[in-house]
Amino acid sequence: MSRSAGLATLDPRQGAAADPESHVWLGASAGTGKTQVLSARVLRLMLDGVSPLAILCITFTKAGAAEMAHRIHERLAAWVRMNDGDLRLDLHALGLDWERPGLMTRARSLFATVIDSPGGAIRVQTIHSFCQTLLASFPLEAKLLPGFRAIEEDEAAAAIPMHGSSPRLQAERFPMPISRRSRPAARRGGPRPARLVRTRWSAGSSPMRRRAPRCSMNCSAVS
Repeated sequence: MSRSAGLATLDPRQGAAADPESHVWLGASAGTGKTQVLSARVLRLMLDGVSPLAILCITFTKAGAAEMAHRIHERLAAWVRMNDGDLRLDLHALGLDWERPGLMTRARSLFATVIDSPGGAIRVQTIHSFCQTLLASFPLEAKLLPGFRAIEEDEAAAAIPMHGSSPRLQAERFPMPISRRSRPAARRGGPRPARLVRTRWSAGSSPMRRRAPRCSMNCSAVS
């Protein structure tokens, strides 16, 4: 079994950003160690006694979320079997005093604590995933059907009708409310040209004829 590499020591500014006692806004260019600092902050939170259930990490991309979760879980798993000398070096790299009573014991037990928690992992989500979780928790308040599911990009692409497909099929795929005076412009032989419709105007003005706009479902609506 290969030996896990130790944690890189945080510099003073990174150590200050990883300190959970401070509220920090962290800004840096790509590849400068933001994920390392944020992962260290999560590790320090749990080492200070915070439950994994009380920690939520939000990133912009799925790749970023997966990378952060992997680093945290990999380090917790390494601590379980790491010898005392290497574990002391890891805790020192995080800016902690490894001589603090119970710290090394807690570090070795965190992996089991995370695995035994609901979900079995630290919650690292994208912004979209977090918002979807909130909507799923309160679907009625959000006026959504309980048990809804967000479709993936490939599913959305497959659901969009191809150009020139049947207007009747389009209406079946994407039903939309139409006023009582509206009539579909599609006939059995295919879509008909835009027609002239009479528009109702406010009192005191005379009606006039105009060309009705045509929506993506090839149906004309009368205002």
